[in-house]
Amino acid sequence: MPYDYDPSSVEAKWRKRWEEARAYTVDLKSAKNPYYSLVMFPYPSGDKLHVGHWYNFAPADSWSRYMRMHGKQVFAPIGFDAFGLPAENYAVKTGVPPAKSTAENVKTMIKQLKRIGTMYDWEKMVNTSDPSYYQWTQWLFIQMFKNKLAYKKLGNVNFCPSCQTVLANEQVWEGKCERCGTEVQQKALSQWYWKITQYSQKLLDNLDGLEWPEKTKLMQKNWIGRSEGAEISFDIKGHDEKIKVFTTRQDTLFGATFIVLAPEHPLVDKITPANHQGIVRVYKEQARKKTELQRTSEKVKTGEHTGAYAINPVNGKEIPIWIADYVLLNYGTGAVMGVPGHDERDFDFAEPRQDKGLHIQCVIEPDAATPNFLAQVHPNFFGRIPDGKTIDEAQDSLKESYGKEVLEGKKCWKGEGKIINSDFLNGLTVHEAKKKMIAWLENEDRGRGIINYRLRDWLVSRQRYWGAPIPIVYDPEGNAHPVPEEHLPWMLPTDVEFKPTGKSPLTESKEFIARTEKIFGKGWRPEFDTMDTFVCSSFYYLRYLTPPPPGPLPPAGERGSVFVDPAIEKKWLPVSMYIGGPEHACMHLIYARFVMMALKDFGFVSHEEPFQKLVHQGLITNNGAKMSKSKGNVVSPDSFVERYGSDVFRMYLMFMGPFRDGGDWSDTGIKGIDRFVQKVWRMVGEREQLSTAADSKEVTVALHQTIKKVTESMEKMHFNTAISALMEFLNAVEGKSFSNETAQMFARLISPIAPHLAEELWEALGGPSSAKATEDKKDFVIDQSWPTYDPKLLVTDTMTIAVQVNGKLRGQIDVASDASEKDILAAAKAEPHVQKYLEGQVLKKEIYIKGRLVSLVI
Repeated sequence: MPYDYDPSSVEAKWRKRWEEARAYTVDLKSAKNPYYSLVMFPYPSGDKLHVGHWYNFAPADSWSRYMRMHGKQVFAPIGFDAFGLPAENYAVKTGVPPAKSTAENVKTMIKQLKRIGTMYDWEKMVNTSDPSYYQWTQWLFIQMFKNKLAYKKLGNVNFCPSCQTVLANEQVWEGKCERCGTEVQQKALSQWYWKITQYSQKLLDNLDGLEWPEKTKLMQKNWIGRSEGAEISFDIKGHDEKIKVFTTRQDTLFGATFIVLAPEHPLVDKITPANHQGIVRVYKEQARKKTELQRTSEKVKTGEHTGAYAINPVNGKEIPIWIADYVLLNYGTGAVMGVPGHDERDFDFAEPRQDKGLHIQCVIEPDAATPNFLAQVHPNFFGRIPDGKTIDEAQDSLKESYGKEVLEGKKCWKGEGKIINSDFLNGLTVHEAKKKMIAWLENEDRGRGIINYRLRDWLVSRQRYWGAPIPIVYDPEGNAHPVPEEHLPWMLPTDVEFKPTGKSPLTESKEFIARTEKIFGKGWRPEFDTMDTFVCSSFYYLRYLTPPPPGPLPPAGERGSVFVDPAIEKKWLPVSMYIGGPEHACMHLIYARFVMMALKDFGFVSHEEPFQKLVHQGLITNNGAKMSKSKGNVVSPDSFVERYGSDVFRMYLMFMGPFRDGGDWSDTGIKGIDRFVQKVWRMVGEREQLSTAADSKEVTVALHQTIKKVTESMEKMHFNTAISALMEFLNAVEGKSFSNETAQMFARLISPIAPHLAEELWEALGGPSSAKATEDKKDFVIDQSWPTYDPKLLVTDTMTIAVQVNGKLRGQIDVASDASEKDILAAAKAEPHVQKYLEGQVLKKEIYIKGRLVSLVI
């Protein structure tokens, strides 16, 4: 007697069998056809997986399964990015130590991840907060230090004077502390940096060889920000020091009428005369209270004259030196030359200060042939063409009037044109003038042509508790020394108060200081900062390849080979498929690339790039809005999985739309997928329609068409259309008998998408997966080969034609595929149901749309 498919018992049964058979455990050394399938590992900030986790992990697992059925030896590991701020904030709030809350969250998430039915190799799991992992985070820091890629310098952090703590950027809202609403200040602290800028060009060059979304590549290119220009030296009147500026518009040097320094620039105090020091000091204090984002995004640019003057090297003119907070010390040289005639930001700064000596000088005559000339000059040009004038006449008139205003210093021109008011550059194009000016600067020893990058060195220090301690100690004279590798892991102390005090929490640990003095001597002190958690995630893909060995670490000199086995790294990297969110484009994905390049230069790995192919999953919304705890619209998968099973929930998420696009959540939509699963079980699993006879031509064609559609959809990660094709197949064969072989083929097709259901089907259909599967994992359906189709069997001998009468469907006919139009029209008119509508009527028109439709008009 037919019975409903019970996902609860079936899924538990197969998860147990997979685990007993170690079905997803990979022998990394012996693999012949390796395929490294990786998802960005989760942060265990809460005790439950949400829909976003599922949408990342479940479809990615379906891709891994698909590749395994193509003969790949797929390695799909998982781990936890477990250090970070949320656990520490939770400790401040509740008193529960981060180690305890994190361990509990990880335990819960492991249980939930296993319930998805993913093919993760759990034996190689990593947890970044475990000492067996963070010893390698510390080892990596030491390698950076030894190779002169790690250094310490003063840098600004967000500081809340009320909470007495350093805040991450995410904790600052509109310049205020998210906890108490106090205005956040910028505080100078001595912190550790990694020289990612040393790899700027390589990070750019290698992008061309990566199979990444073009948008992500462009984001990285813009973030790195390569600029070709010149470094120019300006003398300071009455001082021996010089101001160096970087500019991409050296062609406009004759138009430089002022200099702007960052308020923190070391020359400010030296060059400011006594009568200006008071107002400069006040402005510097105001700037110190602003975040970098505030300083660069404010529409009204503020500033103060220092009272000092620089000398324009190209014409000898004295130009005033100002300070303004829109100039940042850690970008470029911390100084810019003001060319208000041809730079919009400089124009906005100078135009209201002309009465204070900021002159606007035009050195480029506008050229109407400049691309987007009209958009630059007048965005609404086409809506304001005077009556009786052509576009060309109106443009010429506008060029003349706008050009006059530019020449008079009333407008800013950023486009192309001929150089004017520039002595030896007059008459040249912008491109020609740039080259000639660099030659002049170098010949006169006033500057040089250089390439600059927007990318800044990576600040890896964090004044937080829950992170990997930086493995540096200081001698009594304050000199930094790396912790010897035999003392790794350099353990995170536990005798720490989590209440914010304005200092790094590790400064409160007596054990940490005592340990340092015991090992290194009296007066030695440890580094109290911990590392940015992006350091932990910059190399985790390598640690999956070398699980921690049992017992103590080998001697320090042998640890490089234990960090990652060279033979395994060479075989498995770069990662074949990396799946995760686009929000990581300019942080994790750049940092991981930099670390891999550095490790190759150090001699520990053989590849420069960690991730060959990258895919970003789309966003799951709720009624069109992004899900978030603050909005209260986060959907928990647990109740749906409990009711419908994980396969149904997985398929529903994938059915919403293309994987890269995401979709909108609906509680009702999942019921349709549940009905589909029950239909699959009735028609295939219970062998309701199975036959020992050969398949009909119609069934055979439907099967091969389905194999083709599902394969093409899977290749594109269009899981939604793959599911649709499987639904269409069941509809096509409903009421028809089909062979056990066809049913097994269907089980293989649905296997990556509904793994538990597929295994149950495979067993019910007589596949070799049984108790023996615990001994030989090759007996699972996942280890069968992916079905292939025969192009010759994609076309049926007959076709179904719809018949309309006056635009309404009144019947359908089955005719031979090669039937003539005359025969098809005759068959349509002879169809019994259609005939009822034709009796006694005058047939005015008959239309045949080839292969699809007959339309009769009466």
